[in-house]
Amino acid sequence: MKLINNIKDTALIFEGGGMRASYTAGFLNTLLENEIYFDYVAGISAGSSHSVNYLSRDIKRSRRSFVDLVLDPNFGGWKSFFKGEGFFRSQYIYEETSYPDASLPLDFDTFTANPAQLRIGAFERSSGEMIYYTKEDIHNMQDLMKIVRASSSMPIFMPPTYFGDHYFVDGGLGGGIALDIAKRDGVKKFFVVLTRPKGYRKNPIKFKGIIKAYYHKYPRVIEAMFNRHIIYNQTLEELEEMENEGKAFLVYPDVMPISNREINYKKLSESYELGYAQGKRDLSRWKEFLCIE
Repeated sequence: MKLINNIKDTALIFEGGGMRASYTAGFLNTLLENEIYFDYVAGISAGSSHSVNYLSRDIKRSRRSFVDLVLDPNFGGWKSFFKGEGFFRSQYIYEETSYPDASLPLDFDTFTANPAQLRIGAFERSSGEMIYYTKEDIHNMQDLMKIVRASSSMPIFMPPTYFGDHYFVDGGLGGGIALDIAKRDGVKKFFVVLTRPKGYRKNPIKFKGIIKAYYHKYPRVIEAMFNRHIIYNQTLEELEEMENEGKAFLVYPDVMPISNREINYKKLSESYELGYAQGKRDLSRWKEFLCIE
């Protein structure tokens, strides 16, 4: 299988945001349907799932991952949360659904055959370091889905993920937008898919006492959660400056009708359709920035 990518000078970056990714899955599928294939893809948290679906060029899975999967009785909810399995049952969602005979099969062969570079960021619980995994770290399906799970382990609402002698919490703690690694890798142009409307800025976290009590053994996690809004907002400001200079294109949702923990199928389906319609509407502007017809 020989796959060819036609966008070679620009990084595709997917922001996280939990189930808000139902909306941006519509953007992702607009890219795939129009054969817009980037050679460098980076994602954090829900953006890591988008990255994997994009590289496997799987339109159906892109939607199902953030819409249809909530219909699976093993998906999660408060019952599984109080059992210690997480509000979203991450072990099941990421490690058990992706095999060929499971509920959300992933085309691992196409993913592997795609020559694009991949970066998935996860937050190491003890050191507070953001670790970015690449394709060189992925030897099989199990490695891939462990890494995606590690990147997506939402604080408090999901248990941490153990991989490669490390425990990880959601990569969003490092800011949530993988601009830093793309710049470090020498990329100069950026196409960034965001999960908040234009003008959004993150506020300081609430309930600091609960965070301190829950993560009292992990001061780096506490520090990251308290400072996340600063890093996130600085990254957005940097991206806006880049956009003004013609170095970045920021894809914002027109609206964001759901929260990051939405599990209502109808609302998620409507969210996806809104994103898909917006993607089709804005496609010509995307192509203009990417210099394709």
